[in-house]
Amino acid sequence: MSENGNHQKKRSLILAGGGVKVAFQAGVLQVWLDEAGLMFDHADGASGGVFNLAMYCQGMSGTEIADNWRKLSPVVGVDFNWEHYAKLFYAESLFTLDRYRKNVFPEWGLNWERIRASQKEATFNVYNFSKHELEVLMPEEMCEDYLAACVSLPMWFPPVVINGDTYIDPVFVIDANLEEAILRGADELWVIWTVSERGEWNDGFIANYFQIIETSANGHFKRIVQRIEENNAAISRGEPGEFGRYIELKILKAEVPLHYLINLSSDRLREAVNQGVQAARAWCVEQGIPLDSADGPKPEDPTKLRFTEEMKGYVTFGETDYDAGLRKGRESDTFIMFHLTIEVDGVSNFVADPEHEAFAEGYIKCEKLGGELPVEKGVFNLFVDKEDPSRKRMLYRLFFRDSDGHPLTLSGFKVVEDDPGFDLWADTTTLFTRILQGHVGPEEEVQAEVVASGIIQIHLLDFFRQLTTFQTEGPTPADRASALVRFGRLFLGDLWDVYARRVLSSSPF
Repeated sequence: MSENGNHQKKRSLILAGGGVKVAFQAGVLQVWLDEAGLMFDHADGASGGVFNLAMYCQGMSGTEIADNWRKLSPVVGVDFNWEHYAKLFYAESLFTLDRYRKNVFPEWGLNWERIRASQKEATFNVYNFSKHELEVLMPEEMCEDYLAACVSLPMWFPPVVINGDTYIDPVFVIDANLEEAILRGADELWVIWTVSERGEWNDGFIANYFQIIETSANGHFKRIVQRIEENNAAISRGEPGEFGRYIELKILKAEVPLHYLINLSSDRLREAVNQGVQAARAWCVEQGIPLDSADGPKPEDPTKLRFTEEMKGYVTFGETDYDAGLRKGRESDTFIMFHLTIEVDGVSNFVADPEHEAFAEGYIKCEKLGGELPVEKGVFNLFVDKEDPSRKRMLYRLFFRDSDGHPLTLSGFKVVEDDPGFDLWADTTTLFTRILQGHVGPEEEVQAEVVASGIIQIHLLDFFRQLTTFQTEGPTPADRASALVRFGRLFLGDLWDVYARRVLSSSPF
């Protein structure tokens, strides 16, 4: 089956686990199911992926699945297992899934009768601890207890007893059941993988627990991928191969800036969903898959936030190296600075947008270019990461003209990553800067002519002054206060992802 109705291969959708990181997976489904119009003959879910699989089996569109995650407030699912805490090391679990059952499942609109009546071929994975067997369930067998059992991660949630047997999350055995899909005749496996492959070992009980999960999940996944590759190589040589036919793998992977379980921020969930949309669109373009539609209008957001930033430094004309540009520019006293007002139009949309894009207006001052020059158009991006949430950039792109009217672009970036020593201040206040010939967009920068290069910085007194310039707009005092809090939470949370990730891999706020 295919979106054109003439594709004879059997296509399987693999919704791998990843805790609440599967919010990213929901964004991918918005693109694959709705914008690309892809159809699947079979779908498989494991661990957190079963949430999206249940909605898919019920007949929800990709956008409906994604919107369910966008609208979710994580705190409504938090339920401490207080009565067992007195047992200390013999406690049943730290949390329960009772509020997921009471609040989240109904909020998502899960309807068990519709799921059991689904005509989609789908498989849910759960581990029967009593029999020490992986069980694969069809939609007609699903119920609230089984869905809860599929995500009942030991220690964090209690096991679920069904018909006298004890069930838990299957993640330690399998987090993406590719073999089941192959067994059911799939020729194409479309996998969405969100388990971290960063390979950074951190100390501490919580870090160790989830690193063990990453070990198990990635280890099993890579072994089955290797077996498929060996099978395909054998088929290419004219040999039967393990699976008897060529199996095509299509894998979309991402490092998602969410902790697997510990997250209290709805903004982070929304951002993860939107990152999934962004990544899936780029992936489809790379794969040559046409997309029929894009985003609709953003949710109405009347809040605004603005602040003023001033940075000063030196550049050297005719130089392309940033450090050399700073050194030579200081020697020749080629001073440059800018004074900008950064304005966020719609704080809620800003914090949920992976690009975190805002407008910038103000002026650039450089005597060699003709003095004080107004910024005609300015764009600022706060904490952008492309592949690794522990390495971020802040981007500046300012269009202006010199005193003779020649168009120029100031392109700058701050590199925010955890190098040895205390470098947070230097990272967030140092802008590697180039002046480019013409008004140059990001996609044109590689070919652009470099006029000057150097480094500019925020001085300490200017930073303190900047803190006094934050202003918000909104219909009510509560809206204005919320806008400031959400911006601050985004800023500090992204710094956490870089500098405090060894405490917890992603900020919970």
